[in-house]
Amino acid sequence: MAKQTIAGTAISPTPSIGARLLSPLQRYGVEMALVLLIVLAGILEPVFLNPVNVINVLRQVSITGTLAVGMTFVIINGGIDLSVGSIVGLAGMLAVMLQPQGLLVSTGVALVIGVTLGFLNGVGVANGIVPFIMTLATMTAARGIAFMVSDGRPVMGVSDAYAWIGEGQLVGIPVPVVVFALVVATGHFILTKTTFGRSVYAVGGNIEAARLSGINVRKNQVMVYVLSGLLAGIAGVVITARMTACDPTVGNMFELDAIAATVIGGTSMSGGEGRVTRTVVGALIMGVLANTMNLMNVSPYSQQVVKGIIILGAVLMDRVRR
Repeated sequence: MAKQTIAGTAISPTPSIGARLLSPLQRYGVEMALVLLIVLAGILEPVFLNPVNVINVLRQVSITGTLAVGMTFVIINGGIDLSVGSIVGLAGMLAVMLQPQGLLVSTGVALVIGVTLGFLNGVGVANGIVPFIMTLATMTAARGIAFMVSDGRPVMGVSDAYAWIGEGQLVGIPVPVVVFALVVATGHFILTKTTFGRSVYAVGGNIEAARLSGINVRKNQVMVYVLSGLLAGIAGVVITARMTACDPTVGNMFELDAIAATVIGGTSMSGGEGRVTRTVVGALIMGVLANTMNLMNVSPYSQQVVKGIIILGAVLMDRVRR
């Protein structure tokens, strides 16, 4: 609709009643959905609101959420990372196998593995390989290496210091939740307060315009995937510390949960739009939903169907919004 002018001053058209009613829904729809889901979960299964269960949900969300923060950077940048679940498995496997070498060595190697595989993803994407194909290849290779180094068998036994990362507490808060909170705060700061964060949005919004404005697009893409790999390495340490063991299948399908949490949180699959804080809300929705279905004894197969429907709904809402 054309704008009306009076004495040369542009006047924006008055929004319709329907648009004004829909505006809060569009702005806070994800947060409202989380509150509604928590209320429904408490009604259907009152044990859901038990403090022990709530802490368990937060522990579960901390793993997926850590991966989702990295995925938020990648998707805003216009890419996708299918390898994070396999990186979790490989990094966690090496961390557990290197327990005799000490805590610093075992966790350090896990993080280096995450950064290295993320770097390979970034270099491939920056040189023209489609992100889906590049990270699919890394996903397959990392999972294969995890099976090779472990001969396909679980590796048991970790030190008390390592187990503390998954089971310990800091001022009464589970360590995985503390780690997740630090990841969220750091990710939010980087994305909203730094030049790098602004360039992530610029590259995802219009890669050619970003290049013409002087942004080093290739470097930006590599850094985004390195960050995603690093967070996958951290998630690998946390989850294997919590399990006090590692199986080569650990992290299987985690990439889908991370993508789902990111998309549900409102990050556009087209790139250029999204927020870390809303990804947290998306991860909480996924965690509350999974926990409620577990309490209601819904089969894992049915849970996958529900998860797929939610992801599809989030993508369709993104298309409608655009």
